[in-house]
Amino acid sequence: MELQWLGHSCFRIRGRDTTIVTDPPARSTGYALSALAADVVTVSHQHPGHNAVEACTGEPRVIEGPGEYEVAGVLIDGVSTFHDNNHGQDRGRNTVYVIELEELRICHLGDLGHVPTAEQSEAMGEIDVLLTPVGGHHTIDAAAAAEVVSLLEPKVVIPMHYRTDLEKADLDPLEPFLKQMGLSELAPQPRLTLTASNLPPQTQVVVLELRR
Repeated sequence: MELQWLGHSCFRIRGRDTTIVTDPPARSTGYALSALAADVVTVSHQHPGHNAVEACTGEPRVIEGPGEYEVAGVLIDGVSTFHDNNHGQDRGRNTVYVIELEELRICHLGDLGHVPTAEQSEAMGEIDVLLTPVGGHHTIDAAAAAEVVSLLEPKVVIPMHYRTDLEKADLDPLEPFLKQMGLSELAPQPRLTLTASNLPPQTQVVVLELRR
């Protein structure tokens, strides 16, 4: 399984037979994505930064809310959460997706705005790879993201939804999250390739290069 970060909360997750694109952003975010071949597209909430499914080519299955799904042999659980720390009163709902692909469980937190409850965490289950927002303002910030990591105990953590030179939203940079995780800096990787047999024994933070 291979992951690439395409900016904002968008990843391309490639298995042997299936390609999944998460939260494709509109051009208004600063990221100009187009012609993304996908079998499955997940949308955490209906905001232009996360629902530009027209950027994806082919005839992908679009998943837009809580529930259990099976597409092309991939199992996906959508867990209902909130986009704010006020039970959705400020920004509405958000869907966290847990994707089971090639014996790996990848959790995409979308625009999560709070630390998950015990019930929500239990619904997410064991997580191998956690894709978490860290930029604050519209989502959890660095400190809350570190708390979520401690709660879910994934093997690999990949930060997303933070300030870049293309990002137009008001977001914090990556560095505060790395500091929360006890790291000074990390060399970004162009992509991450994982199998169930080569997961790290303890939680490891991986920073992915922005694919332009």
